[in-house]
Amino acid sequence: MADAIRSNPGWVNAQSDGSWEQENAMFLKVFTGEVLTAFEETNVMKDLHLMRTINSGKSASFPATWKATARYHTPGTPILGQNQIKHNERIIKIDDLLISDVFIYDLDEAKNHYDVRQEYTKQLGAALAREFDKKCLRVAVLNAREAATVDGGHGGSLLKNTSAATDGEILAGMAFDANQIFDEKDVPENDRYFIVKPAQYYLMAQTTKLLNRDWGGQGVYADGKILKVAGLSIVKSNNVPAGENIASATSGENNPYFGDFTDTVAIAMQRQAIGTVKLKDLALQKTGNDFEVMYQGTLFVAKYAMGHGFLRPECSVEISKAA
Repeated sequence: MADAIRSNPGWVNAQSDGSWEQENAMFLKVFTGEVLTAFEETNVMKDLHLMRTINSGKSASFPATWKATARYHTPGTPILGQNQIKHNERIIKIDDLLISDVFIYDLDEAKNHYDVRQEYTKQLGAALAREFDKKCLRVAVLNAREAATVDGGHGGSLLKNTSAATDGEILAGMAFDANQIFDEKDVPENDRYFIVKPAQYYLMAQTTKLLNRDWGGQGVYADGKILKVAGLSIVKSNNVPAGENIASATSGENNPYFGDFTDTVAIAMQRQAIGTVKLKDLALQKTGNDFEVMYQGTLFVAKYAMGHGFLRPECSVEISKAA
């Protein structure tokens, strides 16, 4: 009887020289894909703010400029440039390498009746995505407490109402107030967001005014979905730091991510509010033969090196339940 023809999903172009590397060349790519997919699915903040990649260094500078003024020309007088436009900058540092890792013992894997590697690597990606969002959202709230970047500019803003966390209609009204603040501070009208926890999201979703087209609402009551309120795109995230009090930095953090968020309910922000500097993008490492012989198992490490920081305080409005 003829031998069965084996299909080799680990080989590149169905070719291998018999080495471990070529026998398994494609497998790590599967796991890397799981990490990337899980990160993208879990992460909400990546596209809501400015990101910059640097090839080397420990920080990046984001320049800030203020407005020019206009004047009438007097006939016969030279025009020599009267504006002295103010400049400043914000520095965002790279935090230490953030990792999420898992070790799989060969014997445990052999005894198990289903594959765990893809699920484990997916969870590594999700863990990094949560940390990314947590830090970005803390920075967005802290940004609302910052003074102006440029002299004569605008700082962040705070809106308070003791019912903000429990009354969807009041919270929606505060979104209108936040958008008015943005307008008054000349914040760009595009890319404005209102980020809330699920409890507050569904409180607003039950407020029929938000779904009333005559009132300007966008959403579907039957699906419990709201798309916009007061011109702000609604974003739902468990990582809004509502009710948290983070007293100090964690080892490895080189930017301020801590503060008292006990009364925080939501954050309104425009895309230019905060920034991320990326030195090492999301990646997955897997141990080779020497490690696997020594420990009789496989180690997966998902990692990135980034930092998050303030840019334009006027682009953030903190929503609080404080009295």
